[in-house]
Amino acid sequence: MDRIILFDGVCNLCNNSVKFIIKRDTSGYFKFASLQGETGQRLLKKHSLNYDLNSFVLIEKEKVYIKSSAALRVCSQLGGTWRILSIFRFLPPLFRDFLYDIVAKNRYKWFGKEESCILPLPKWKQRFLD
Repeated sequence: MDRIILFDGVCNLCNNSVKFIIKRDTSGYFKFASLQGETGQRLLKKHSLNYDLNSFVLIEKEKVYIKSSAALRVCSQLGGTWRILSIFRFLPPLFRDFLYDIVAKNRYKWFGKEESCILPLPKWKQRFLD
């Protein structure tokens, strides 16, 4: 079963996070779809998610993780030193998501925004669902 990460395709922070994950996910564990694309929109609807693009989403075996839970779950699957970050899962989600929301709210101001979704590098194209 694929592990699918839905991300804001015009957000520079989000796009760089996807690149970061791909470079460390050498086994191809994760697949990707932008929240703005057809696949992303279909998956949001399928899982009854109504997001205003302020969170990336991890769908793993039909279980949905959002915000800090999604980020920490991804880190736990990357292995190596990144797995250590998953220890923060034991902090209350309210606290974790408060910090996540601050970054999410300011991501365009701090990291910039593209006019349209970026295209993946040819070597990564098979990892993207649309």
